[in-house]
Amino acid sequence: MKLKKFIPLIPASLILASLMFPSGCANTTQPPSGGQKDTIPPTLVKVVPFPGTTEVSPVNTKLVFTFNEYVKIKDANSVFLSPPLEKKPKAVIQGKSLVVTFESPLDSNTTYTLDLTGAIVDNNEGNLFPGYTLVFSTGKQIDSLCVTGQVQDCNTLMPVKGATVMLYKDQADSAVFLQRPVAAAKTDDWGFFSIRNIQDTLYRVYAVKDENNNNKYDPGSERIAFLDSIFRPSINYNDTLYEFKKFDMKDTALCLARKAQLELNLFREKPTKQMIVKKERAGERAAYLTFMAPDTKIHDLRFKGLPREKVISQFNRQKDSLEIWVNDQRKMPDTLQLVIKYDKTDSTGALVPTQENVKFAYTKEMRAELMKKRQNTRNRKHEDTVAVMRTNADPTVIEQYGFDIEFQYPLIEEAWDSLKFRSVNPRQQEAKGKVTVIRDSMNLRHFRVMPTEPFMTGYDYYLKIPHRLFRDVNGYYNDSTELKVTLPTDEKLSSITLELTGVHNEYIIELLNEKRDKVIRSFLVDKDGPVLFPYLKSGNYCIRLTEDKNRNGIVDTGNLLEHRQPEKVRFFKAQDTFLIKVLEKAEMVWDVNMEELFQ
Repeated sequence: MKLKKFIPLIPASLILASLMFPSGCANTTQPPSGGQKDTIPPTLVKVVPFPGTTEVSPVNTKLVFTFNEYVKIKDANSVFLSPPLEKKPKAVIQGKSLVVTFESPLDSNTTYTLDLTGAIVDNNEGNLFPGYTLVFSTGKQIDSLCVTGQVQDCNTLMPVKGATVMLYKDQADSAVFLQRPVAAAKTDDWGFFSIRNIQDTLYRVYAVKDENNNNKYDPGSERIAFLDSIFRPSINYNDTLYEFKKFDMKDTALCLARKAQLELNLFREKPTKQMIVKKERAGERAAYLTFMAPDTKIHDLRFKGLPREKVISQFNRQKDSLEIWVNDQRKMPDTLQLVIKYDKTDSTGALVPTQENVKFAYTKEMRAELMKKRQNTRNRKHEDTVAVMRTNADPTVIEQYGFDIEFQYPLIEEAWDSLKFRSVNPRQQEAKGKVTVIRDSMNLRHFRVMPTEPFMTGYDYYLKIPHRLFRDVNGYYNDSTELKVTLPTDEKLSSITLELTGVHNEYIIELLNEKRDKVIRSFLVDKDGPVLFPYLKSGNYCIRLTEDKNRNGIVDTGNLLEHRQPEKVRFFKAQDTFLIKVLEKAEMVWDVNMEELFQ
């Protein structure tokens, strides 16, 4: 074989590394007796077969990577072959070498890459080997094109580590479910991927958070991303390409400097198979059901022995969880028997109206507690004899949300006109006011009470809920309570204002914490104008903007077979960063053109 033609394919890092890091630095199986701690990672000194070798036998293939010191395998899943076989490579340590074999023959006339990034550490100190990718072919030539990209979560736009990016020549929708890809790579700590030595052809591109490592998509348990269009690579791979270098993942500047050709947003599909998956008795007159898929359609709902009108029910926003209450003060049986008729998935995969009988029995703990209360009224707690409600008057959001009231059980008697609202100005002059009551469209137990006049700084506001005006399904009346609120006057507090233009759809505008895992404030916007986030403590925040095209108030996920991406999410970027640093006493105002942002 003429090896000269393959000499340029030898990575320069092999030669440089051996010169920079002498082989004697950590070449021992015994811990050093003294001196400085070894911080030098292992160095690769020999590879078999030679990089770029062609016509490698597909049968009994063995790859050997020899290092300058004893090493061990940190993560066997990081020994990654592309294109993958049905079973992952078998990797073992022999002396100072990593030996990789395969349980089944390789495909003929195929260019393979084997990547070791994140797989190897030295034997003593655990110094991580930066990584290396070996390319070889079972055919007569090495494919030469490449692609790079970024995989991120569709809701947070945070990078997803360990996702498998897969290329398919087969453009059928079923390919990602049934076949292994013709090329693949894992994303690194920054969600970045690079796939090298691929053919010049058309591909479907997917990314899967492959929980079972079978290099296929398993809906229900895994998240997926897909490229809208067919992709054809156009960049030739060579060893000088910055995006294919092996970087320390802690070096933020170097990692972020890499350019991504493709951007893939990972999402979890809504389950399509419909059935009841969970049931629970939540109280004497309360229960709930959980369904596998959202958008449940119910045709009939009743309890045996009770009229239909005695049943109160409520779906959550996704319509995959149903709360049920019995509006009857009579003693309830130990087991409530629900008759429900709903659209259930049959053996053919079709939704068919199906009637089921669901039994809600007390748990042993619930039964014992109930018997204890019935036998001795002294065992009852105060909350067992009143209509329990949760109230809140948060001064930082009172102007947006008003007074917040939520009852534990649905009400059967209401007297909102009897609420008493008053204000006291800085001169201690009292004035009565009027309020409007807004029932939450998605929670029949939740109410917001808003004054008809705007809140004023320096005023004290009081909302009194008088005694025995509200009665719940248990027959219990409310206690009297009074809420007090004053707008914040802390001069250290700050505000953020977004002046929105180009608003042609409905958008969800959310203020999030630094980690992007908690919503602090939220607005629904469908026209140009300001969005104000007042009374903010100093700290770091993010602002998420979601295009809510179907105007349902939630961020809808995607669907692979319908070729529908999740609803578009953008994060507001100020001064070249998504992280907004709010200082004390700051009034931050930015112009945001929504049309440009969502192009």
